[in-house]
Amino acid sequence: MADVQGLADDRALLGRTSTAERVSDILRSRIAEGFFPPGTRLSEESIGGALGVSRNTLREAFRLLTHERLLEHQLNRGVFVRMLTDADVEDIYRTRSLVECAVVRGLGEPPYAVDGLAGAVSDGRRAARADDWKGVSTANIHFHRELVALAGSARTDELMRSVFAELRLAFHVVDEPRRLHEPYLARNRQILTALQEGRRDEAERLLAEYLDDSRRRVVDAYRRSGAKDERGSG
Repeated sequence: MADVQGLADDRALLGRTSTAERVSDILRSRIAEGFFPPGTRLSEESIGGALGVSRNTLREAFRLLTHERLLEHQLNRGVFVRMLTDADVEDIYRTRSLVECAVVRGLGEPPYAVDGLAGAVSDGRRAARADDWKGVSTANIHFHRELVALAGSARTDELMRSVFAELRLAFHVVDEPRRLHEPYLARNRQILTALQEGRRDEAERLLAEYLDDSRRRVVDAYRRSGAKDERGSG
């Protein structure tokens, strides 16, 4: 069982109107931050105790996250963080390309509110200097979350939050995280600069190339790791 001690810090987020949706938000965020790797068994007792919620509330939260494909229930074994396939990874990147590129394409006239993007770029560079590649990965996901937020659409944000959490699950199979994430520090900066300078079309082109390259790298890592696709092939 992964360390759940940090969940106690999130207890205050539940407030006095604790709901399964809020519990699922917390757990989704923890998955997206890399605290619960694929294959982790989630203990009702440990997590419920850390968050101070009832078993029924927690089970409903688990059900919501299972619907989002982040968790899976294994009969007589419990609830586990889902192990993705390379077919899942392909679909995640297909969704990302459709949504993220459309967001940039629809930005309208500059200037754009890119402070969140700039902060994520700075966080990534800071983590890289500390040789913290998990932190770089987190900053990268934050960058793309901020990019999606430029659309100003709560529906788009909600759609993509589980996609980004699934993306973190995909990153866990990469055995050389620096090799995967380091090139995108500069590429995030290039996209940011293009948006700061009002070059929306250039930013979209850079983003499309970025996502295609990243998809190939992560799928290759999956296949090297022996992950199975939907047809059971390597």
